[in-house]
Amino acid sequence: MKKRYAIVGTGSRAGLYIEALTTTYAEVAELVGLCDLSQTRMDWHNGHLSEPRPTFLAAEFDQMIAATRPDTVIVTTMDATHHLYITRAMQLGCDVISEKPMTTDIDKLKAIADAIQRTGKSLRVTFNYRYAPAYTRFREVIMQGHIGRPLAVDFSWLLDTSHGADYFRRWHREKQNSGGLLVHKATHHFDLVNWWIDSVPEQVMAMGDLLFYGRANAELRGEHYDYDRYTGVEAARHDPFALFLDDDATLRGLYLEAEAETGYRRDRNVFGEPITAEDTMNVSVRYRNGALLSYCLIAYSPWEGLRVAVTGTKGRVEMEIRENVTHLPGSEPGTASKGAFKSVSLTLHPMFGQPQPVEVPLGEGGHGGADPVMLEDLFSPNPPPDPFHRAASQVDGAASILVGIAANRSMETGGLVNIADLFPLPGQRK
Repeated sequence: MKKRYAIVGTGSRAGLYIEALTTTYAEVAELVGLCDLSQTRMDWHNGHLSEPRPTFLAAEFDQMIAATRPDTVIVTTMDATHHLYITRAMQLGCDVISEKPMTTDIDKLKAIADAIQRTGKSLRVTFNYRYAPAYTRFREVIMQGHIGRPLAVDFSWLLDTSHGADYFRRWHREKQNSGGLLVHKATHHFDLVNWWIDSVPEQVMAMGDLLFYGRANAELRGEHYDYDRYTGVEAARHDPFALFLDDDATLRGLYLEAEAETGYRRDRNVFGEPITAEDTMNVSVRYRNGALLSYCLIAYSPWEGLRVAVTGTKGRVEMEIRENVTHLPGSEPGTASKGAFKSVSLTLHPMFGQPQPVEVPLGEGGHGGADPVMLEDLFSPNPPPDPFHRAASQVDGAASILVGIAANRSMETGGLVNIADLFPLPGQRK
């Protein structure tokens, strides 16, 4: 019998799951319903399917569950609303798969934890980067003991002026929607660190600010942008940050034509207002196993990628990845936010010995080859054994967002934040 899935939130990210359920896994899984604020958006997705699926507006979520009887609900709505659909789906008898981040603040995290405890339903969080061959190999090196016990992590993530800027065109630019980039984007990165060193965060300090995007920064540089959005503004034609929704069929169908229903503008000026998210951040974390993390996130780099190193009692492993970001414009259904790895360098430095290059297998598909592997793990009835434990539970989802939430709290107060004071993870006490 096929497993039944419904999706709530049908923006571009939903395309990854819609495509997988209706093509690769159609023999074992069935997409039984779509739910969104916009009928236009759901109709756009159905227009790309050989067999349209039933559609329900957001206010009809309960009716969708009753009518379509899904086993699992996939939540791909705006981050700040994840908890609404996660908790309600569980109350109505469904398991849940949620896009990252699991949620955006402590009250919503507690609501999700309470729903899991009351209903006994399961929650998986889709940390696709765990499944990228490069990141898996990095974990393998540490798991095999080549660097000994991890003691220190140096991690810098650079978003370029295509990908990074895009967060400041969208709803992500307001922290009330996304938790800021330390919750929305860095949840990927904090999860990788938690997973690589096999520990959970206990203390966090952070500093951050909006230093590049936003009206005040543009004016400080002597730049002036008098338009709120890009589409339909002739003066924006020479703006290197401009995005024109009417130039791309996907963006036009999912966002521009849905504006009357949603009020959402996908193409806000990155040098406009309001922007409450930071674009430059530094975070320090102490882990339960004693390891220390130094993390940096910049959203306006000339190139995109990361540099990470973990130093332990027996050596150090270093990785540098440069990405080709191909998510805008012209994305086809299921390909939004994909990044191909342009180059990968992984090196093991024994404490007493010569550096050793480590071969990294290349993967095909989005997020450095991660997406196809993750989708198999999610939707195949018999996924292959996984010695790396890449499937992420609600505990993993909580551990990653708690670093970002604590970092936001630290930036507000200027002090050290104890994770257990916010939301104790298993084994922690207030």
